[in-house]
Amino acid sequence: MNRRFFSQLLAMGAGSLGLWQDRVRGDEEPAQVPAGASPAIQSGAGGKSEPVNVTDFQMLAKVALPPATYDYITTGSTDEVTLRENVAAFQRLRLLPPLLTGVAEVDTSTTVLKQPIALPILLAPVAGQSLYHPHGGLASARAAAAAKTIMGVSSSVGHSVEEIAAASSGPKWFQLYMPKDRAVAKRLVERAERTGFKAIVLTVDLGERKDADKRNRFALPESTLRKHLRDIGFDIPDRMTYAQMMAFNDQAWDLTMSWKEFDWLRSITKLPLLIKGVLRADDAKKAVAIGLDGIIVSNHGGRRLDGVPASIDQLPSIVKAVNGRAEILLDSGIRRGTDVFKAIALGAKAVLIGRPYAWGLAADGEAGVSKVLELLREELVSAMLASGCQNVAGIKRDLVMS
Repeated sequence: MNRRFFSQLLAMGAGSLGLWQDRVRGDEEPAQVPAGASPAIQSGAGGKSEPVNVTDFQMLAKVALPPATYDYITTGSTDEVTLRENVAAFQRLRLLPPLLTGVAEVDTSTTVLKQPIALPILLAPVAGQSLYHPHGGLASARAAAAAKTIMGVSSSVGHSVEEIAAASSGPKWFQLYMPKDRAVAKRLVERAERTGFKAIVLTVDLGERKDADKRNRFALPESTLRKHLRDIGFDIPDRMTYAQMMAFNDQAWDLTMSWKEFDWLRSITKLPLLIKGVLRADDAKKAVAIGLDGIIVSNHGGRRLDGVPASIDQLPSIVKAVNGRAEILLDSGIRRGTDVFKAIALGAKAVLIGRPYAWGLAADGEAGVSKVLELLREELVSAMLASGCQNVAGIKRDLVMS
């Protein structure tokens, strides 16, 4: 992979922050309707239709966004094998509810790292949110707070930690990509802690090659790159040209992280530490051995190395390896409330969603993110009622067939 291209993607988070293009939808082929979209959404009949599931929001995002921006959110790496498998693996799992165990109502609240939340669905760190809606990550932060859940904030969200902190009083975790300059990294972590973030998440799965992004000839606009680098804490003077910023960005990020990064983080912060990107049981054991507080089972939504297994398929072995010594969460492939149910039954404390709320943000800003969370909550409640689970703790392993 071209080092310049990869360093841009790494610096920009789950893909590349601020990637944009000049084409208009009129130059493109008609949009294909995602499978599962409601008929009214498919046809557009009657004007603005009410979305009833995540796929409906995907369709609305496709209509709302320039094609390359939609592709940036939605597509996966190279042949997209892992992207498809993330969803298919959930669909292969079968629910097996017992009869005559009905409950009148259910409680979806739980705790994650001792933080009470109203539902076991967190917002994953997603980069470049100002591209999807003018209010970007600020809108997402407000929606998460309204839903009484946690927002994971990407280093590349498009806003500074101070701006995100000021947007809402809800709980937030800060996701870190590691600058080579540890002084910059230290100040960034300290800023997150000072502004009230509740945990630090280090994303460790690296490498990305998305055909759609290359085909669409993405180019970072100067203003977006300048703000991003300044938000991280780099000294980027006004006189620095676009070419100079690109060259600086190429060299700014550490691609050679090791387990020692967590020792260093522990030396500079008292916040809980989580590792994101775990797919192997032996890595999970290592995370527990060095005292990490949380493990996020994740393949980055199929955006990193294509051909790795679905996150949900790896969850049981990681749960067994950890054996209760750290909290386990999962992302990648969540599209329904039943997916949330299945992940919890297989041992996750909660899940994180990425694309679903990015589509919601693109479709309708804060209200769209809130609606996505509400739809997933309703579907989770339905599954819990059908399975006789009065609360999240009642979602047990025997309710899912693999």
